[in-house]
Amino acid sequence: MRLYNPGARPRGPLSGIAMRIEAMWWRHQRPPLLLRWASGIYAALSRRDQTGRVAAACKPPLPLISIGNITVGGSGKTPFVIWLCGELRARGYRPVVLCRGDGGRLDQPRRILPGDAAAEVGDEALLLALRCGAPVIAGKDRVAGCKLAANLGNVIVLDDGFQYRQLERSCDIVLIPDEGVGNGHLLPAGPLREPLSALERADLVIRTGSTATDPLGNRREWRWRAEVLDIRPFSGGDLPETDDWLVLAGIARADRFFRAAAGRVQVRHEMRFSDHHRYTADDVALILGFGMPVLTTEKDAVKLLPLWPKDKPLAVLPLRGSGEQGLPEIIIGTMLSHRKK
Repeated sequence: MRLYNPGARPRGPLSGIAMRIEAMWWRHQRPPLLLRWASGIYAALSRRDQTGRVAAACKPPLPLISIGNITVGGSGKTPFVIWLCGELRARGYRPVVLCRGDGGRLDQPRRILPGDAAAEVGDEALLLALRCGAPVIAGKDRVAGCKLAANLGNVIVLDDGFQYRQLERSCDIVLIPDEGVGNGHLLPAGPLREPLSALERADLVIRTGSTATDPLGNRREWRWRAEVLDIRPFSGGDLPETDDWLVLAGIARADRFFRAAAGRVQVRHEMRFSDHHRYTADDVALILGFGMPVLTTEKDAVKLLPLWPKDKPLAVLPLRGSGEQGLPEIIIGTMLSHRKK
């Protein structure tokens, strides 16, 4: 029997108000007047910020492929970066990943190592360092991070880079999730970080799913999807033989993960945390108090591991990306053609 126990959620989960607003973003109805008014203020501030970033843009020392989105969270950037690095390496390139280190405390950029703590360097940065097979540099100042990248490879993959316009790019990719762009409104009335007109500056628009049927314009949209693989143990030895699991996630739009988990295990309890939640010893004690094995995302697992008892089962659902035929070649071709200009 699947139960959802909101009273059992640890400290730091999404508030009820935030969850209701986010749910509203993905319904095709007009947002309340107050939120639409706030979106106007956001738009003005965003235009001013973007203008300043463009004015300060500099050319990186290596060809740069930017991976970004136009909606808030949940578009598959991390698994896409992992997939792209594999495709680049298979074709003889030596990619270097450059990211901000969300959820961490880094100000100055540095190379991320597999033994680093997620609380320090960020969950996405650590997962990329574990999975990319390529050097990963994290830090808020990604212009400075480019200087480190110059000695580590021959192409930069900029994670979450569509709005980071301080760096010129050789290929600008925008990922759009299966859900599309929601109600089409800017934050906070909708999920858009920029108006849809901003897609005009993207070289490639890629839909990260398999069911989307609503194209955003007349241009071609490429397809890419992340396949959920079988459960594998992350800590605590082999997978336990049990029908009862606690499933938890602290990622944007976690419903997709919970649906995938329900297809593989008997979900007894669900726990939802905010994106990039920093787990504490109290969180772990409460989770373990249910006395059942835990299934989570890879992003959450790298944050939980330093606090997790070695003898307690912790399992993950890994993701494996796959793009439509010709996508790696069009990305590389766009990068090379821009670099010659």
